[in-house]
Amino acid sequence: MTTSKQSLSQAAARNNAEWCAVMSRTHGVAGEFGAQAWAAPARTPLYYPDAVTLVPGADPAALVAGIDTAVPGASVKDSFADLDLTEAGFQVLLDAQWIHRPADAPANPSGLVWDVAGDPDVLRAWALAWDNGGGNADLFRPALLGDPDTFVLAGRSAEGRVVAGAVASRSDQVVGVSNVFALDGGPDTAWPGVLDMLHQLFPALPVVGYEHGDDLAAAVRHGFEPVGGLRVWIHAGQG
Repeated sequence: MTTSKQSLSQAAARNNAEWCAVMSRTHGVAGEFGAQAWAAPARTPLYYPDAVTLVPGADPAALVAGIDTAVPGASVKDSFADLDLTEAGFQVLLDAQWIHRPADAPANPSGLVWDVAGDPDVLRAWALAWDNGGGNADLFRPALLGDPDTFVLAGRSAEGRVVAGAVASRSDQVVGVSNVFALDGGPDTAWPGVLDMLHQLFPALPVVGYEHGDDLAAAVRHGFEPVGGLRVWIHAGQG
């Protein structure tokens, strides 16, 4: 990994950890930032890790000691895919790539009408569309609307129904994007409108995030570059 890509990966990892911290706080879980990682001492919300490494070469023992492995579902986002947590009882859940898109890259708006969710009713509509019947729409709580660096982006059809969306998380140097979805057409339908909104809201900030599989291929089609691998570990036999 080049120095430039490593710095982008570190910026993306920090941004992602800050977003995980916000989500955890809305569920009553307070994590802590250290020199090597962000970690939460209690179980974080569904799909969100208990720890995110912030620098390469984090100490595995210290990392695991900072989270609760006794409760099912313990997970670690190994932001540089350079740890071995097998001796601590973890196994690899997935491998992915941090992605980056320059601030000055133009975006083509989609045919949907996009805005930022500003009240609990819109957030609920967004969450139900994101969940698409999966039973986990309550993951996104109204407290998110009070965080000054979190922006829930909603794409509406001509009839006013939320049919696509994403979450933007602002940091000092980048804006992170996650939870990209569209009810029809998948991320290829969502990305043009998401990127147009990000360019309007944060014209000077490059965009980062992480994806894997088909979602990674879609992000690349919309101007992102993979800048470094990450790995998610889950406690063996749990979660």
